[in-house]
Amino acid sequence: MNQLSSFTGGLELGNLVVGSNLLCFSWAAISALQAELNQYQDQQSLSLRCRVYKRANYTIVALITSPSCTIHHLHQLGGDLVSSETLKENNFTLFEFLCSKGNPSFSIHRAAITLFYQYLSDLSQLKDQLVDSTTGQLLTDTPLIITGNSLGGSIASLFNLWLLESIDRSSTRRPLCVTFGSPLIGNLGLQGAILERPTWNSCFFNVAANQDPVPSLFVPSISPQPLASTPQTVLYRPFGPFLLCSESGCTCVDDPEVVSHLLEVMGLESRRSQVSAEYGALVENLKERFILRGSSLLGISGMDAGIFLQLEAIGDKRIQQQQQHDMDIADLIKKLKHRERICVLTKRKGLNRSRKLNDIKIKMAYLEWYKKSCNTIPKKNKKSFKADLIGYYDSYRDLLQCHDKKVTMYKKFLTAYWEDMVEEAEKKPHKEGSFLLLTWLFAGTNYRRMVEPLDIAEYYRAGKRNYESQGRSKHYILLEKWAKEGAEKPASAPTNKKKQNVAGILTEDSCFWAKVEEALISSELLKDATSSVIDKQSSREYLINFEAYLMEQIKNYAVSPEIFLQKSTFMKWWSGFQEIASNALLIDFMKNCRYVQYEKGCF
Repeated sequence: MNQLSSFTGGLELGNLVVGSNLLCFSWAAISALQAELNQYQDQQSLSLRCRVYKRANYTIVALITSPSCTIHHLHQLGGDLVSSETLKENNFTLFEFLCSKGNPSFSIHRAAITLFYQYLSDLSQLKDQLVDSTTGQLLTDTPLIITGNSLGGSIASLFNLWLLESIDRSSTRRPLCVTFGSPLIGNLGLQGAILERPTWNSCFFNVAANQDPVPSLFVPSISPQPLASTPQTVLYRPFGPFLLCSESGCTCVDDPEVVSHLLEVMGLESRRSQVSAEYGALVENLKERFILRGSSLLGISGMDAGIFLQLEAIGDKRIQQQQQHDMDIADLIKKLKHRERICVLTKRKGLNRSRKLNDIKIKMAYLEWYKKSCNTIPKKNKKSFKADLIGYYDSYRDLLQCHDKKVTMYKKFLTAYWEDMVEEAEKKPHKEGSFLLLTWLFAGTNYRRMVEPLDIAEYYRAGKRNYESQGRSKHYILLEKWAKEGAEKPASAPTNKKKQNVAGILTEDSCFWAKVEEALISSELLKDATSSVIDKQSSREYLINFEAYLMEQIKNYAVSPEIFLQKSTFMKWWSGFQEIASNALLIDFMKNCRYVQYEKGCF
């Protein structure tokens, strides 16, 4: 394996990390740095050190605290959380990018964020060695691993978050953070911020042993412990896949709620144990162990059996001693079964969304057929001429066909779908939420150009004005904004291919017909003797701007030729406006019927 460009989930990432010797290399880097510091480091004051180690297949950054943070140190440091609001008040906004509309705040373990801030200068220099600040690309030739133990693992997680934010969103290479025996570092807000970004959660991998009390220190346990009994520590939540290990085996879990429940069990066991966790020996033996993932459990009979195996793998003595009817274990199994069902439903929802997009495409195909039928002369009707065609915008505006009512039904269905999609995307962080996935972004653009003209038709049919400023739905505005942001490069001169295909295009500006309607109203106001001086002046200004806009759209082959059908609202506007038109290029184009050549792509 020579790339760690993407990770897909708990079981897959667990097998990848264990099978690639990555855990051994990561722990070796931590051990080497710890041995180096132990020779001369003052053991009284807490400090942070880091080293970059080059390996044949990896670049490993080790972050450790000196002295090594144990349960005793963490008890002294405390388990309270610092909110993003407090960080902002103290002018520390480095992690403000984690806030979004759907997740407006977060909190971080005070000891971790304090140490991070204390060594910010060193960490900034390290970051500059790893990421190109101009291009947002990783500077390492091999996959980058950030690793740390205990509180050092907490700093590694924060540092990895900082790196992930700095890396260009389109990059396929991202660092992986591997922690050993690290305490949880944040609340539900921090967990939510990471889960909002589809690729980030799998950029963290946490190893925890059942004999190590540190990973479960801030988790409310089955039997209360000093730090986990306070309101602050109850708020801690995990993120990223966890490899939970014991002498009996190991299990890889990526559902945060299941992780919390299993860490509680391991916390109970660690307090019973008289032996400290040895991660060096643990990672050496991992390859021989069976990695079990409770949310798959293929080949295991029954959900209960799978959960029992999972609990046994993390060293739960109650399972090993067949105490399955103990009230505490029965309650735990009930919780795990509940989470299992939720995971299954969540996955089905993801699949259903893809299926629903296919349903959306079918309904869009009907609207495309409707548009084509409005612009095509029926073969059976020999008395029909192209001059009689009106176009799909005006057909729907005036409800001329029997199909129009069915179009309304499809339009409502499509709009409900895209309003929900946009609302969900808007809640996500800017880098993730301002671009829908490419498939959805393309479909959303097609939807906007096809359906918004129908909304405009309804709006002006009702005698209203100023659609763009007063009537336009927010989801159209955002879809247009994201489409422009997602464009690889600014619009340029039309290509030959675009010219050749202009006859079948959708008008690119989905508000085009609103501009035409306003131009028609402005023309009438300008000619109306009863109009005020102010109305005439504003109408004249609007029409001058509209002429320039119209010619720009025509030059870029950005409007559908159907606007030039003789009975369209556009041609109605032109027939009443042409005598007072001022744009010479537009006058020449229209009076010399150059739109006939335009439809053929050779105007």
